[in-house]
Amino acid sequence: MKKKIISTLLCATMAATLLAGCGSSSTQTTENAPAKTESATETKEDSAATETQKAESSGKKVGVAMPTQSSERWINDGANMKSRLEALGYEVDMQYAEDDVQQQVSQIENLIANGADCLVVASVDSTALVNVLKQAKDNNIPVIAYDRLLMDTDAVSYYATFDNKAVGTAIGKYIEEKKDLKNAKAQGKSYTIEFFMGSPDDNNAVFFYNGVMEILQPYLDDGTLVCKTGRTKFEDTAILRWSQETAQQWCENYLSGYYADEKLDIACTVFDGFAYGVRAALEGAGYSVDKDWPIITGQDAELMATKNIISGYQTMSIYKDTRVLADKCVTMVQAVLEGTTPEINDKEQYNNNVITVPSYLCTPVAVDKDNYKEIIVDGGYYTEEQLAE
Repeated sequence: MKKKIISTLLCATMAATLLAGCGSSSTQTTENAPAKTESATETKEDSAATETQKAESSGKKVGVAMPTQSSERWINDGANMKSRLEALGYEVDMQYAEDDVQQQVSQIENLIANGADCLVVASVDSTALVNVLKQAKDNNIPVIAYDRLLMDTDAVSYYATFDNKAVGTAIGKYIEEKKDLKNAKAQGKSYTIEFFMGSPDDNNAVFFYNGVMEILQPYLDDGTLVCKTGRTKFEDTAILRWSQETAQQWCENYLSGYYADEKLDIACTVFDGFAYGVRAALEGAGYSVDKDWPIITGQDAELMATKNIISGYQTMSIYKDTRVLADKCVTMVQAVLEGTTPEINDKEQYNNNVITVPSYLCTPVAVDKDNYKEIIVDGGYYTEEQLAE
């Protein structure tokens, strides 16, 4: 689903590195967290200010509700946020719901009962949180949505996320450029493609899908891209709870039912966990990296996904420096607890059916074998040693 000096510069320059084109839960075994660098630590120049902030925040408690520990990114998000909040002197109560909706409801109820002064919520299914979030509002507890918009409530104050439509656009444009789709039709070429989109109970998934289709739909319409299953609508491609196992099962079924006599050229997924499932299905069907391996996209640039990119088992991923996202969320927490206004860069996109939530959108970046060192390693997210393990 992390940052400081290097990360701040990266967030400011990400748009320039976007290759013409989070959230997720996975059963992939979690590996080492992103490398700690100077960008995620406090400088000496900040020491005096930090001590002042600690004094101001003394005694205040922040409740953080995260969706699952089965995905590397959510573990890293939680760890980064906890360390940053504690560095400012806040007490942090961190809860993981393991993708259990009712468990998250109970956890948030407990955070309220235990005296949280502010809540940060990355939801499992936000539609199930409406009543418990009303409890927070009734108790004058500000709520910040983290990476997943909280729907159908006026209890949310702010939203910290990545530009989710830009995630989908980046994936679509990567495929467009990698396969030279603009010239393919004139050259008499067409490519097969199948889609593995996000969870239908995650509002971000619609943005991802819309971004992808904004780029790829014209090529589906003119026959440059051929989806043999015919499953191109969001409701036909959305995978509940971001399940890696479901993605693998779907791909196995597609390969046996539609691709016995023709190869799959592109697996368009919006999550690294889906890419892992697709890889397993392809290997089971006899595909080889050196022979007929398709383009496989992903999102989150997990450690395993980055290793797969290096080895050729995944073509690209969307890198979302969650150190940056965690820091933006922390500044929101600090602002609401101190009665100030946090930095906002979007007041229009994120309507949750009740209100339009003021948001800060960080910029995603497409990474592949050609630029992962520059973006990921030089940016201090992973070390060469981690990637070589």
